[in-house]
Amino acid sequence: MTIAALLMTAGRGTRFGADQPKQYLPLLGRPVLRHAAEALLAEATVTLLQPVCAAGEEARVAGLLQGLPALPPVPGGATRQESVRAGLEALARRESPPAIVLVHDAARPVIPPGTIPALLAALARAPGAIPAQPVADTIKRGAEGIVLATLPRAGLYRAQTPQAFRFETLLAAHRATAEEATDDAQLLEGMGAGVALVPGAETNVKITFPEDLARVEAHLMTRMLPRIGTGFDVHRTEPGRPMVLCGVTIPCEFGLEGHSDADVGIHALCDAIYGALAEGDIGRWFPPSEMRWKGADSAQFLRHAAERIAARGGVLANADVTLLCERPKIGPHREAMQARLAGLLGVEPERIGVKATTTERLGFTGRGEGIAAQAAAMLLLPG
Repeated sequence: MTIAALLMTAGRGTRFGADQPKQYLPLLGRPVLRHAAEALLAEATVTLLQPVCAAGEEARVAGLLQGLPALPPVPGGATRQESVRAGLEALARRESPPAIVLVHDAARPVIPPGTIPALLAALARAPGAIPAQPVADTIKRGAEGIVLATLPRAGLYRAQTPQAFRFETLLAAHRATAEEATDDAQLLEGMGAGVALVPGAETNVKITFPEDLARVEAHLMTRMLPRIGTGFDVHRTEPGRPMVLCGVTIPCEFGLEGHSDADVGIHALCDAIYGALAEGDIGRWFPPSEMRWKGADSAQFLRHAAERIAARGGVLANADVTLLCERPKIGPHREAMQARLAGLLGVEPERIGVKATTTERLGFTGRGEGIAAQAAAMLLLPG
């Protein structure tokens, strides 16, 4: 039996007040909608993921879902109901349409464990099922800042997503109904079809306001475990080469010898991140035996390390780089280095430490024969 899921990403999110729709906002280093997609796919029962997005956003959504087994995004309509129908019609055109479809808001990045199995089990007794929570607060009806009435809350529920339906039933409801509904269950209700209730959860938050995003982030952080990695690198000095340290080119009569641009600071930081991820070192990902990396800008290495953090569902808590050299002087360039590394990693500059020390003219760094760097990185990864 094929079970499909529609991921609804076409909303504008005007109540959130951000410069972009809320489903695109970062949540622990990844867009909200990617969290929602991964939550749907975490249940092995979901075999088809069909994103539905605003017209013109197809390439953006496809890029944000890259690496996931998602179908090409379908452009939605002017309303949520039109967008859901567009997704349903796309699934109906498949050679083998699904038997069951889930409809989920991309602004709900957390699907509590057990929710989808409970919905599917409920479809044995009804053509539709939704997760919902009983209303606990006293409900008031008001206007213009004045309470007009207190409403009885007995039997009232807060509906959540994903909502589950027998595919043909929901498709027929959308094709037969022009009246706008706030959710898909309402269409079945209008047809007189039964919709089952399964227990919802407080953690299934729909991100509507900024405080909702903070609440979800706090919840997800409780599942994260700290991981620490360290890195160390050395490069010989070489007259005439550019001196690139921590992504910043520094005026100097000599640079560093290396297959790439020999940015010893970035190389050490990459190794610290790969170490925290237990994914080897920079040589594994960018071997010096490959000519395509000859003279390469090390910034792309650090961007890759940041991508690996995101791919693992993690976040960089902080990083610290120490450069060991007599020359050049690092102090005048420290803030520029800090900003450059932070930009490459997609974090605030205050999360990145850059400093330098000498070896009191001892050893190869003291003699000016090379520059060394050591780095440490702390990541938070799903436990």
